[in-house]
Amino acid sequence: YASLLSVDFLDLQHELKRLEEAGVDGVHFDVMDGQFVPNISIGLPILDAVRKGTTLPIDVHLMIENPEKYIASFAEHGADMISIHVESTPHIHRAI
Repeated sequence: YASLLSVDFLDLQHELKRLEEAGVDGVHFDVMDGQFVPNISIGLPILDAVRKGTTLPIDVHLMIENPEKYIASFAEHGADMISIHVESTPHIHRAI
């Protein structure tokens, strides 16, 4: 899977086409909230654009606190796979 953090977001549609032409198996979408990890990254509006721009599978990696609050939204917006960190929530059973 190719990481979306390395694409040119000003030319997202072209970047997605290049990934498809390169034969990647899917795209990896890192979501960071500035709390669980120090960086802040992309969210649902970008996922919407990516989903509209490709048929490749999208793997969303939630590096956020309390991911159980957001899993359904990311699934509804087109994530094919969602991964979380076990230490990101005190209620891992609710997130699974």
